[in-house]
Amino acid sequence: MDRDTVTPLLITFNEIQNIERTLAKLDWARRIVVIDSGSTDGTLEIMSKDPRIEIVHRPFDSFAEQCNFGLTHIRTDWVLSLDADYELSDGLVSELTELQPVAEDTGYRAAFVYRIYGRPLRGTLYPPRSVLYRVAGARYENEGHGHRIRLQGRISDLRGVIYHDDRKPLSRWLGSQLRYAAREAAHLLETPRERLGRADRIRLMGWPAPILVLGYVLLAKGAILDGRAGWFYAFQRLLAEVLLALELLDRRLSAPARPGRVKR
Repeated sequence: MDRDTVTPLLITFNEIQNIERTLAKLDWARRIVVIDSGSTDGTLEIMSKDPRIEIVHRPFDSFAEQCNFGLTHIRTDWVLSLDADYELSDGLVSELTELQPVAEDTGYRAAFVYRIYGRPLRGTLYPPRSVLYRVAGARYENEGHGHRIRLQGRISDLRGVIYHDDRKPLSRWLGSQLRYAAREAAHLLETPRERLGRADRIRLMGWPAPILVLGYVLLAKGAILDGRAGWFYAFQRLLAEVLLALELLDRRLSAPARPGRVKR
């Protein structure tokens, strides 16, 4: 694949702790599009030094709409869609030149290695994601607190990985999780149960998910062998599920009682 046919797309908001590592692995790109939602921490100043970067300002409403807006600014056939805490592995950068997509190839999916302050974990709950795809026909949709790209055609797996390493302060993470819990609770409660996957049906119950996720991350994903970084990640996932369970309970307890039933 000719790298001149690919434009990296980044979504940013106060990413001073991450942005330089992300940009360092994009030195091959002719043009980089950044959709920023009001950074004030020095992120914009760092990016403004790179003449390849085109910064477009847009108030944040949702991840999907931010990404869809970004796609309208891509002028190449292909886009490499990244979060500002992603770092391409050397293997993935090299792999880009080896790709030879044909007409039915719509996109490529990458797996992630999760890092805690640079320390890689053996496993993660972070799923593979379609990051490299044709712009034509691509469309993002919100799904709970996250977003998902909709593509028509063949999606293949990349050999190279992407490192996920968010080094923003813990207080920032906590604030984000409160917002995510509210969006995720609304998604779970509004989606018909038969359309939810097994994991989401467990989360909808409220109490089992926090208990199960701690053991799953520590044992099944091997975080217990990753030392302090593993425990940090396990406690993050535990707290995220506790906040979601609390949000679900809060909504159920505060909902008006149904006629003929006594609200307990």
